[in-house]
Amino acid sequence: MKITLFSTLGCEQKTFDAVNLDHGHQLTYRSDRLGPDNVHLGKGSDGVCVTVNDQVDSDTIATLKANGCKVIVTRSIGYNQIDLDAAAQAGIPVARVPHYSPHSVSEFTVGLILSLTRKIHRAFLRSREFNFSIDGLTGTQLSDKTVGILGAGQIGGLVIKALSGFGCRLLYHDLQRHPELDNLATHCTISELAREADILVLNLPLTPETHHILNATTVPQLKPGALIINTGRGGLIDTRALVEGLKSGHLGGAAIDVYEDEANLFYNDRSTDVLQDDTFCRLLTFPNVIVTSHMAFLTDHALSDIATTALQAFSEFEQGKPLTTRIEVSAG
Repeated sequence: MKITLFSTLGCEQKTFDAVNLDHGHQLTYRSDRLGPDNVHLGKGSDGVCVTVNDQVDSDTIATLKANGCKVIVTRSIGYNQIDLDAAAQAGIPVARVPHYSPHSVSEFTVGLILSLTRKIHRAFLRSREFNFSIDGLTGTQLSDKTVGILGAGQIGGLVIKALSGFGCRLLYHDLQRHPELDNLATHCTISELAREADILVLNLPLTPETHHILNATTVPQLKPGALIINTGRGGLIDTRALVEGLKSGHLGGAAIDVYEDEANLFYNDRSTDVLQDDTFCRLLTFPNVIVTSHMAFLTDHALSDIATTALQAFSEFEQGKPLTTRIEVSAG
């Protein structure tokens, strides 16, 4: 079947081409983000493959349907960028990639923690300028810290298992206690986590309940000097509140791989542009902040998982089979 992939990265195309040898679909790659203004680029395709930064709203879906689209697959875990009700009303099934190498994200999360606590990012920049002074690079030892994990699903659970080897005290908050983690970490309330964690790790999905879970009210409730690590979703943090916490010194630093307004920034070369997002620009000025461009997932293993699951969904649709990873939603 004919499939148009939007927001395609160069590193994805080679993997999709290799996996597609087992499926035989006709793939068209677009670097453009899907939205109402360029939905015509998918005209004639039987299906479209999107990401979390595409705009798959009701207008886009209506045009996709008129242009012949019969199925949508998002190559991501999250799917809040898609108007599922509009898709259901249009009779277009939506599938996703519910998991892809959680080890990739958990390993990157631990890497951010180590980089921030040991100031590796600053040491690297100094060395690039032949400055080998170590003044100001004194770090902290993980074994002396309490690390709180907010969200102990697949990724959060792996973060806990990885950090257990460092000898730090581990707390976690999740909607349910996970007995398999009992010998590694303590399940606690969210208020206990905020009060006691020296390092707070966000591994939550983005839902109406978790949107801006760190905000102007909750940031001041965190332990003074706390470090924030976010490899979950950008919308978990009110960035203005994060900036204020850093400015005041209440927060000791932050390492984020996701940003709530990342769609027009990440995966693009903006090195010669004048950025218009003042809040993001302010965030980048802090020496105790690390920002990476939504790349915690980016390993060859994860890319293969994503391509395999996404193309399998298209093949299932083509063959008239139930979609294994379909997102169920009523048309009501």
